[in-house]
Order: sequence, then C-alpha cells, then structure tokens
Amino acid sequence: MKLRSYLLLANTISIMFIIILLLVFFRYMLLSKEQFIWLTLATVSAGLVSGLLHFLLVRPLEAAVRRVGEGAGRIASGDLEARVEHTGLKEFKLLAEQFNHMGSSLQKSFAQVKAAEYAQRELIANMAHDLRTPLASVQSYVEAIEDDVIQDEETFKRYLGTIRSETIRLGELIQDLFELSTLNAEKREPGELRLATVTVEDILVELLPRFTKPFEAKLLQLRVKLPHRPLLLTIQPRHLQRVLQNLLENAVRHSPRGGWIIIEAEEMNGHTEKFIRFTVSDEGEGVLEEERERIFERFYRSDRSRSRESGGAGLGLSIAKLLVEQYGGKIGVQQSSPQGSTFWFTVHEAAEGGEDTVNRKKSRRGVT
Repeated sequence: MKLRSYLLLANTISIMFIIILLLVFFRYMLLSKEQFIWLTLATVSAGLVSGLLHFLLVRPLEAAVRRVGEGAGRIASGDLEARVEHTGLKEFKLLAEQFNHMGSSLQKSFAQVKAAEYAQRELIANMAHDLRTPLASVQSYVEAIEDDVIQDEETFKRYLGTIRSETIRLGELIQDLFELSTLNAEKREPGELRLATVTVEDILVELLPRFTKPFEAKLLQLRVKLPHRPLLLTIQPRHLQRVLQNLLENAVRHSPRGGWIIIEAEEMNGHTEKFIRFTVSDEGEGVLEEERERIFERFYRSDRSRSRESGGAGLGLSIAKLLVEQYGGKIGVQQSSPQGSTFWFTVHEAAEGGEDTVNRKKSRRGVT
C-alpha cells in the first residue's frame, strides 16, 4: 500500500469512528436531531479538509521517498555515482545525506577492490616474468649438460656456476616475496613493535663483509661517514640491516665499474625527538624525477633497469619502505651531485642511557 493511500485510509477510519459515536449519542438521546446533523456535517467537512491536506502534504514526502528508492535502484544496477538531492523535510534531508555517504563509501570500497584486483594481476604477471627467466636459464643449461653438449671442463664449470647463480636468484626472489607478504600481513603501529637498542657500527661491521665480492667484481670503492660518537637506534637489528642491505644492493647494481658508494649517517633534531638520517649514494645513471615516488612500489622498475644485467626483482626498495615506515620513519630518493642517486631514510634515535648504552665507548672496528 502506498503512503498516500495509507494516510487517507487512516483519516477515513477516524471520521467513520466519530460518526458512529455521534449515532450512539443520538440513539441514547444525548444529542438532539439538529445537533446530530450539525456535528455530522462538521465531522465530514473536517474529514474532507483533512483528506485534502493529506493529499497535498504527502506529495513531497512521496517524492523524497521515491528519490531515495530510485537512487537505491541505480546503485543496485551498478551506478555507484548515483546520489540523492537534499530537498524536503529535515528528516528526509538527513536520510538523503546518509544515503549519499553510503554511496560514496561503496564507490570508494569498489575502487579499492578494483585496485587490489589490478595489483594482484600485476603481481602475478611480474612474478611469472621474474621466475620465468632464471627457470628457463637453468632448464637450458641442465639440458645441455644432460645431452653431453659440454666437452671441456672449463665450460662445464661455467654452466654449473650459472645454474647455481640462477637458483640463488630464484631463492632470493621467493624470500623477498615471503618477507613482503609477511610485512603486509603483520603491519603494526610503531608503538606495537618490539623495539631494541642497536648501534650503527655493529650493524655495518656485520653487513659490509657480505659485499666484498660484489664490490671486487665491479671494482667499487666504499666510503662510510659516521658521527664521532656511537649512534644508538630503537629498531630491530635485522630490520635495520635489511634496509641497508637492500639499498646497498641497489647501489651496487646501478653503479658503474670503478665507482664510489658512500654510506652516511647524521643526527637530526625534530620537534619532540631525535632521529638519524641515513644516506646511500652511488654514481649510477640516477632516477628520473617522475619515477622517484613509484620506485618504492613493489615490482616497479624503470625501463633502464629492466635488463638482465642490472635489473632486480623490484622488491628490495618496497621492503625497505615497509620496514622504515613501520618504525615511524621516512624514506626517499634524490639526485646526487654531480651524478647518481642518493637514497635516504630516517630512524628514531634511542633515548639517552637506553639499554646500558650498548658500550658507548666501543671502537669503530674497521668502519672507515
């Protein structure tokens, strides 16, 4: 039943009830005939006026309800941009406002779902691309060995070395994917993290020897610049090490033969707390300005870095970004002078006297 019909029916029932009461009063001589006639006419007249008013006043209510219904129908048919006009009584304006807010939320959620689906398709496509190349290489070299194509021992060892390096590359890619998914699943606020106090010198002393062979292979030179006093940070050691490792791997990958890589840490004072700003600079081809935001997206690589020789999986920088931001820090890249790139990130400095100051007078132990 429509709202208008419902109200008119209620009005008619009220009038009939009054007339029945008047008949009862007349039947028991409580009213004279003349009084009964005048009261009946007055009741019918009031009923007609009430019905007319109902008819006129219900129309805007029906229009407001119809607009909401039409908007709901458009959203149900897939038009998430459907909105309702804010007109009518205060209650219907509030209803329209809430309806429009619901529509905006649905549109935003649908856009997020589409973006997630696109990211998932892109992730699968990139994974297939990055897994296919080393797998194809391993397969071709293994088939060559199985078919006794290799006759001399030197070529045989070279093939085995290539197979080994490609399997390592596959393992690193799988480990990066696992770590990236773990970081996304366990993303926490800085206050929820289990913090530890570490010294920058200890991290570098443990990390830098891993890069001896890559540096020797490209004849690279390393320079480390640290403040005179030991730097204490509130971060899990393995996380700081992973960030520096990823940035160093990126610097080595894009550095020219015989180039310099510079690691620097400097103290910076904020409004309420201190933090340390790390930079890793190289003398490579640099990063275009329009790519400096996207370069931290997973699997993103510029065209110049997609070659087999210099292209990584495109996960290292996104992992570094997740780790840094998880501790409330920031990360970015800027152009070096006169060439190359400088990747930087910030980490909060530990409070003075925290965790027995981790041997404040500890020597630099080989960091030069």
